[in-house]
Amino acid sequence: MSFPHFHPWLPIFLVLSSLFILLKWKAAANRRHGNFPPSPPKLPIIGNMHQLGKLPHESLWRLSQLYGPIMSISLGRIETIIISSAETARAILKTHDLQSCNRPQTQATKKFTYNFLDIGFSPYNDYWREIRKICMQELFSMKKVISYEPIRDQEVGLFIQSISKFASCGDVVDLIQKSFAFTSGIIFRIVWGEKRFEGNVCQELVSEATTLLGSYSATELFPVPFIGKTIDWFSGREAKLERFFNEINALFQEIIDEHLHPERPKPEQDDIIDVLLTISKKQVESCTIVITHENIKAILTDIFLAGIGTSSIVVVWAMAELTKNPKLMKKAQKEIRHYVGNKRKVTERDIEELPYLKMIVKETLRLHPPGPLLAPREIISHFKIEGYDFYPKTMVQVNIWAIGRDPTCWTDPKEFIPERFSKSSIDYKGQHFEFLPFGAGRRICPGLKIGVKIVELALANLLYHFDWKLPNGMKEEDLNMEENSGLSLTLHKKLPLKLVPTLYHP
Repeated sequence: MSFPHFHPWLPIFLVLSSLFILLKWKAAANRRHGNFPPSPPKLPIIGNMHQLGKLPHESLWRLSQLYGPIMSISLGRIETIIISSAETARAILKTHDLQSCNRPQTQATKKFTYNFLDIGFSPYNDYWREIRKICMQELFSMKKVISYEPIRDQEVGLFIQSISKFASCGDVVDLIQKSFAFTSGIIFRIVWGEKRFEGNVCQELVSEATTLLGSYSATELFPVPFIGKTIDWFSGREAKLERFFNEINALFQEIIDEHLHPERPKPEQDDIIDVLLTISKKQVESCTIVITHENIKAILTDIFLAGIGTSSIVVVWAMAELTKNPKLMKKAQKEIRHYVGNKRKVTERDIEELPYLKMIVKETLRLHPPGPLLAPREIISHFKIEGYDFYPKTMVQVNIWAIGRDPTCWTDPKEFIPERFSKSSIDYKGQHFEFLPFGAGRRICPGLKIGVKIVELALANLLYHFDWKLPNGMKEEDLNMEENSGLSLTLHKKLPLKLVPTLYHP
């Protein structure tokens, strides 16, 4: 939910056409009927875009304090309703789930998803229902998630080994880089059987792609297509979009071709591409769609962009909060070390017996959801919530960052208190609308099970194997906890989390 960068001279175009656009704007406003949610004052042409700032989720939360939990804003010509409370989120994601489960179509999502052949951005239709069913049964079922455990186990061993080298020398570790390398290694091996390139290269590619997916083009925002296209052309957005798509597409095609090579050795375990290619060959009668290479690459895009960055973000935020609250870190370490004992590493079976660790993960997801605004929905048919009209084609976004900090739902909502989940049945599976890190309803994240397992496994091993301290005599209160979202879909820590590990000897 952001707007593009503009070159300094481009407002000339806006000045030359402002009268025409303003007339169209007023005409559109006059055509609006019914009881639309309240809105902050808008500017001609850009609407409320100037009010979003560098952290849109936080700016929208502040506006909701003035205009209520159901608030309308205009992103240029895109009418959007912002939901900022658990009750209204329930109304959208459960009561009116079927009426609001479409996706808005943007230039970037169309490009990266091969004309909406993926799961995340595909419109709600027969294709989406069929492809989601295939993915949930064949790729993300609990049976499949468990089958990937040996991969996760091997990668966590490499993860701890890489950090141990820093611990032996007393050097500083950049946990953002290490966590990204760990999660990307797991995802790569699950998806295509091997790690393809260095973590830094992958991190840059994922960051740039999610930035493009998280923003609108000027063509989509401005009422006059000519102006929008001109801005996009001069800002370089179109060329950038094409460049990154071509890079990702070439990577995916190369990997698919390798899997299809007749002399490729048979793997010990089929990866996700193997599974999808098998489905493509079988063309089972129960499947109403044909799985082509384009479909496979669209699904890979979802996994590649959503699966890698989000898990590492949660690990980093959890470690940052524990570093800032050393008593909580010691409590977590005591639980893990007492249960695990002299084992070389924490396994997934161990984690099931570590309730405080699970509370930490939940509390991190509450305070720092990797996607602070759920992916936008588009209204399919008219309905009302609290007397307000929701019209077809209107975009809706749920501000889960705001809901996670709502004092009517949470005691001391800005404080990191894992114990709040100790006697609570609240979980992240979409049934508790005060806690929605993965969404809810038909559009809930299909990869949440494997994502949570990766986070828990990384965090448990970091806390078991190492003691942690800040470098250069820094104190806990000196730790910068600022967020960085901007144009991206995900919520990162603004500054790197650099800590000094000391190896723990049982």
